[in-house]
Amino acid sequence: MVPRPVLSTSLASVRRASSTTKAAVKKEGSIADAFNSLSGGNKKDLPPRFLHLKQQIVHGREDRIVSSWHRLLEDLRAECDLIARKGPKIIPEVDFQDLESDLPAISAELKKRGTVVIHNVIPEAEARQYKEDVETYIRVNPNTRNFEGQIFELYWSFPQLKARVHPNMLSAQSSLMKLWTKSNPGSPISTSQPLMYADRLRIRQPGDAKFALGPHQDGGSVERWEPEGCGGVYGEILKGNWEKYDPWDVSARVDANSNLYDGLGACSMFRMFQGWLSMSTASPYEGTLLVQPLLKHTTAYTLLRPFFRPVVGYGEIPTDQYLDASNWQFTSGSDMTSELHGATPGHGQEFTEFQHPHLELNRTMVHVPKVRPGDYVVWHCDSIHAVDKTHKGTSDSSVLYIPVCPLTERNAKYAAIQRQAFLDGTPGPDFSGGIGESQHIQRPSLQDLRGVADIDGLRATGFEKLVAANSDTAGSQDVTSIANTVLGL
Repeated sequence: MVPRPVLSTSLASVRRASSTTKAAVKKEGSIADAFNSLSGGNKKDLPPRFLHLKQQIVHGREDRIVSSWHRLLEDLRAECDLIARKGPKIIPEVDFQDLESDLPAISAELKKRGTVVIHNVIPEAEARQYKEDVETYIRVNPNTRNFEGQIFELYWSFPQLKARVHPNMLSAQSSLMKLWTKSNPGSPISTSQPLMYADRLRIRQPGDAKFALGPHQDGGSVERWEPEGCGGVYGEILKGNWEKYDPWDVSARVDANSNLYDGLGACSMFRMFQGWLSMSTASPYEGTLLVQPLLKHTTAYTLLRPFFRPVVGYGEIPTDQYLDASNWQFTSGSDMTSELHGATPGHGQEFTEFQHPHLELNRTMVHVPKVRPGDYVVWHCDSIHAVDKTHKGTSDSSVLYIPVCPLTERNAKYAAIQRQAFLDGTPGPDFSGGIGESQHIQRPSLQDLRGVADIDGLRATGFEKLVAANSDTAGSQDVTSIANTVLGL
């Protein structure tokens, strides 16, 4: 049993702080609402303002963007061949007990691939018990909303809370945040202490082919090009210098807004990594995760693709000729449209072989290696990822979604609202509305949380004062103080 810490924060002060930070109540829904392909939405042309935005982006730098595109395509071809040859073996793996010591040795490959499997973060028996307890929680609350009986609109079950505040989980997240660097040392962000983000869970049964979510990126879509969204993050790419773009520069992301359209399931909190904790054993083709393990290149391609079109269409010439840079023409003037391939306001960014042919997704989307209960899989917030089209295994593939979130003022504001949502039993502000788990049997209380969380766990959940690390920069210390004020601590 984790010793119960001495607390300095009263429930009354928590409620006062939460009352000053509120989010609009959203309609009820499911994970399908976050993606155009799952929600059955018809793809509509983007309004003319996106055409004007594209014209503004390329104005005066057309030659540089064309040259950058050609260099990118040349690199992509060789890298895609390597990924296809290596398959899941290309994904870095490390054991939790060796994470801190081995991270420097694998950091270069991890940063290139954007994905890592950390084995044995939670003891296997404990992670297996999480699944049994989750299934009990669902069974005694049969009205729980879900998507196709596998993605459950649950955020506050006791197993989810235990996993999020487990000392090993928080330790792993703290280690992972060290991979990010600051181009501006004064940036108001702290990577020394993670904040909790309450996401859903998945229990996918053998044979399932309904949850066939194809290649996509989380964290918005059209926002990647919009200056008031995340456009500043990708400035080097849009200037024609994709090689200079650093996916791991945290300074550029502090003020980015990936949720301009407040979509259901769209993420307004800055998640350095998306991730899930496995509660079952799953091998490739057994309902698990696939990633495109070439982070920097795929991000550059995503941003540049809308400015080019093929001269000769797909199927009209051999594939190699179709993909060759000479067959791709920069669009300008009347040839340019408002399209941002795969991007729809309020939804995640989606990818197809037809719209993004140079990524060769049919052979570069690779499975993560085999996982067991207690293994933690994380991928960079810009990584393209998908799920198995069909679960061909013989047992369930079950995970708790647990991302890695640093401390920023925006994240602290989200955490304040989310903290109240926990007390009320309702979903966090990013997710669908309704009564959520407010009437669920066996929903854990604040006292239950305090019974299993140590001081770091309570800080991550917003129930105890945040403390800057001795090594924190002035910017990190400042944002810690701001966050405590936001949280009423």
